[in-house]
Amino acid sequence: MKKSYFCLLVGLLIAMLTLVNSAQANSEALTANASTPQVNEQQTPLRLTKSSISKIDLFDWLYIQSQRNIKQLEQVKLQPNQSWRKLSKRDLQLVGASDLWLSLSIFSPTDYQTKIIALDNPLLDSAVIYHHINGQLIKTTKWGDTLPFYYRPLESNTFLYSFDLKPNEMHQFYIKVDTHGSRQLPLTLWSPNDLTQMIETKNLGYGLQIGLLVAIGLFSLFIALATHSYSYSYYTGYVLGLALLISTIHGVAFRYLWPNMPMLQQVISPILIPFIMGFSLMFTEKVLLLKYNNLSMLRICRILAALCFSLSFILPFINYNLAVYILFGVITIVCVMLAVFSISQMWAGKPYARLYGLGRITLLLSCILTGMLYIGMINLNMDIQTPVMLGLTVEVITMAAVLAIRYHDERKSKMKIQQQALEQAERLRESREESLRAEAEANERLEQMVQERTLELEITLRELNEVNQKLTEQTTTDSLTGVKNRAMFDRRLIAEGRISRRQQTPMALLMIDIDRFKNINDKHGHLAGDYAIKTIAHALSENLKRPTDLVSRFGGEEFAIILPNTDETGALQVAEVIRNAVDSFTIHWDNNDIPLTVSIGVSVAVIESDKHPTALLEHADKALYLAKRSGRNQVCMYQQETDENKIT
Repeated sequence: MKKSYFCLLVGLLIAMLTLVNSAQANSEALTANASTPQVNEQQTPLRLTKSSISKIDLFDWLYIQSQRNIKQLEQVKLQPNQSWRKLSKRDLQLVGASDLWLSLSIFSPTDYQTKIIALDNPLLDSAVIYHHINGQLIKTTKWGDTLPFYYRPLESNTFLYSFDLKPNEMHQFYIKVDTHGSRQLPLTLWSPNDLTQMIETKNLGYGLQIGLLVAIGLFSLFIALATHSYSYSYYTGYVLGLALLISTIHGVAFRYLWPNMPMLQQVISPILIPFIMGFSLMFTEKVLLLKYNNLSMLRICRILAALCFSLSFILPFINYNLAVYILFGVITIVCVMLAVFSISQMWAGKPYARLYGLGRITLLLSCILTGMLYIGMINLNMDIQTPVMLGLTVEVITMAAVLAIRYHDERKSKMKIQQQALEQAERLRESREESLRAEAEANERLEQMVQERTLELEITLRELNEVNQKLTEQTTTDSLTGVKNRAMFDRRLIAEGRISRRQQTPMALLMIDIDRFKNINDKHGHLAGDYAIKTIAHALSENLKRPTDLVSRFGGEEFAIILPNTDETGALQVAEVIRNAVDSFTIHWDNNDIPLTVSIGVSVAVIESDKHPTALLEHADKALYLAKRSGRNQVCMYQQETDENKIT
């Protein structure tokens, strides 16, 4: 199911915490010169010179083909000039488009220029652009999120098309659009430098927006885990779901999370939207204390939440149009019901209802305004999603404020109870002091016991802290050898890979395997094998001099070593030192001498991506395999020929 159709539904859900998209740039009209050649009598080309502004809104130069059901470019060219008319805003406020043809002409009379056409609608299903120069077709480019991300000519969330203008060239573009969602086609002509700055600014805004949502979600998650609070748990699901949905809407998720899965891109929105609504209902139940204030509302909330979670699994597999109607109806019912619940609880004077109701009512009004903008009932000089984004900003902030106030009130209530208890104890103590000296002495003894108990508790807490530190150390240390374990190695590999990538310094990996270890176990027993492993681990640790170097037990009789900021020469030198150190001694077990040798595979590279450390580890493992095949007790450096030798 195509998520682009859910732009209208997103008007009920998207949370934008910071940075509304930058205001529409000035679409200053450029007057066509009388000497500028015309494409036909009905269409006026955009005339560009070096003095033209670097960002031009192409809306005023777009023409739409009035004839429908034209599927081929040749058929479009055969249409009379009168069948083309200027694009209107009403044409873009409709939902869904099939075989929609647009035309655009650009002319440069004297200057050489490089321009980029940007279509800033990441949710568009399909668009094909046919580029003509002086009437001759030179290039055809396909856009749309129904294709894998790498199909795009320029790697960007926004659809981009670059071309060069030469003097006296007439560039004509035919654009065929097919989509199930909004017809919004914000086409803009950019100079490369200004486009780069715009994209960087926009990506910064998206990053701040999504990052803030993720930060709030993770913070709420940690509080939920620490306090076992259902309210924070539901709020966490709500906010993190919104973060993923916004990432999908902006095309960030498609670019970085599933670039090769356009099918997932089509169904992720109908999965996320009811999922978010379900958590919103459960959060409402807890915040408004419906369990204690209104059982009827409680039952309605739970029924609607169960329905929403069920829809997350059902909607991607049913008829497209039916799914849209079902989802739109459920979202409308949920939003209205939540607003009604909020107003009802506000009227009853329930705690937190006023602030919660402010967020819900603001969201409902902003959704109504967005819907009216979307269907063209009103026309305001703003982006269609702006009202609902502002409404959701207020809603998310008020929900966070409700949780903060509730947490503060609960803490204040506990402190008040404690204070009352202390005051009551003090009055009782004073009363007893006035009546009986013996009771006063008893109170003094009681206070002394409390102090002793407090001291004992402090000592216990310090001991507990020490135990926790030891447990933390144990979780990262191999119990047999005392070196770091596999989990610590994996975390350190990722961290050192990022440092190598940022600083552009080489990182080396050593994969070490004890030669003929199975023979030791079979001949001398597993205890001898364990002793051999501990001996090797000690030898590895002794021969690493830098505190940043890490030796870990990789598994069984294998060890892995990370050498940050180490080139091939240094890595080979360390590996030879380790091999010679192991080869130079023999362990004794049950009056038997057991010689030990190791084979070592080495790989070195400057990390270039997040997946590169894993590849580097595979290279070291292949080099180790080659060392084993080549006779053991030796060091092999991974080269491109390593894979070829393995195959042969």
